[in-house]
Amino acid sequence: MNQHNADEHDADEYNGDDYGGDTYESDASGADLERTFAALPPPRGRGFAETWWGRAWLKSLEDTALDSEQVRSGRRLARAGAVGAVSVRPGRITAVVQDRDRTTHRSDVLLQELSDEQWDRFLDMAVERAGHIAALLDRDMPPHLVEDSAAAGVELLPGMGDLEPECDCGAWDHCGHTAALCYQVARLLDQDPFVLLLMRGRGERALLDDVQSRGAVPADESAEPEGVDAAEAYAAGDILPALPALPPLPEVPGIPPALDTETPPSPGVDPGALEFLAARTAVETHRLLAEALGSGHEQRPVEAEPTVAQDAVRLAVSSPSGAASDRLAEGSGRSREQLASAVRAWRFGGTAALAVLEEEWTVGGEQLARARAALDSSWDEEERPALRAARNRWTVVGADSQLRLGRDGRWWPFQKQSGRWVPAGRAAQDPATALASMEHMATEESP
Repeated sequence: MNQHNADEHDADEYNGDDYGGDTYESDASGADLERTFAALPPPRGRGFAETWWGRAWLKSLEDTALDSEQVRSGRRLARAGAVGAVSVRPGRITAVVQDRDRTTHRSDVLLQELSDEQWDRFLDMAVERAGHIAALLDRDMPPHLVEDSAAAGVELLPGMGDLEPECDCGAWDHCGHTAALCYQVARLLDQDPFVLLLMRGRGERALLDDVQSRGAVPADESAEPEGVDAAEAYAAGDILPALPALPPLPEVPGIPPALDTETPPSPGVDPGALEFLAARTAVETHRLLAEALGSGHEQRPVEAEPTVAQDAVRLAVSSPSGAASDRLAEGSGRSREQLASAVRAWRFGGTAALAVLEEEWTVGGEQLARARAALDSSWDEEERPALRAARNRWTVVGADSQLRLGRDGRWWPFQKQSGRWVPAGRAAQDPATALASMEHMATEESP
């Protein structure tokens, strides 16, 4: 009596989202006699075959069937999930298919097994080209494998008339039930081409055993090993050629190609936006390369990736115009006026300055004590400005000036313009320096 046992490898390949796993039936030698796949759920709008060999399988069905309406009926049944568990055996696939009136039919599709001589030719070819077996183990069936097999006189994929139907509904040609079975098997073939090889007469285990036995060549113990021991080669480093010197940093970023061509762009494609992104990418790449080649770069912490909203501000620093500016404002979640303030902050200090512009938080505990001490020690008592505190913001009484404390303990100057607080300078470790830098900037920018 044959024993069914679950194969862990295939249970991983056919996960719970798409496949319910499959079971094997083997003979006493371990050769595969049958694989049974649990009923597949409806394909949720996707096609039945995504791989080229899955589509070749369906083409054989569609070229063979005399009644195209039966093929369409089978596709509808398969899409509705009417095909039960699929049994795959050498020369035959079987499933119970439920019709629209809920009657059930046992449906079989037969495929000619390869002869022993054909299998010998296929295995000889596979041993000579180890990449073919590696591809199959990766659940891939590259075209050159099928082409090399055909050159050896072995047709792996079915051709016109090779899929022979049998159904208890009484149809003499492909009916909707056998067509539905073929559509579901195409999904199995997409995931595992060994399903096709089992139909042709050899399961995965038997095939790999045959390949291993043919590829096992006795080693000549008297022969000297070729090459050099890796450990010895590494130890003798002087025999290796020196690495070439790093190329110098270009003086300016590269210039991306222009997109101004006679061909009109596809709908929804903005050539100006693409040119802008390409130019900004070149600038950013040049900056990153300059930092990487700088002294002590390996000691600096890795910066966190910016969010989409932060990256939109970074791109807007280059002052794009028109639609690109509007799209960046939308992508950053800001109005154009808010984006302008965010860009100003970015120029002063990147993401840290942007956070100070937009965050308002309560300073407490030890950090509040340090902030007060910094404010007390930054000015003489006669020169100290009157400050009104509100959370992490200290506004100069009677002036359009403000200091904001960042979470890193640095002070950032702000000015009120048109009723809004905008960044007015770079951060400083003490509040007096920050406020002075703002006053200096205001003097320089005044007409």
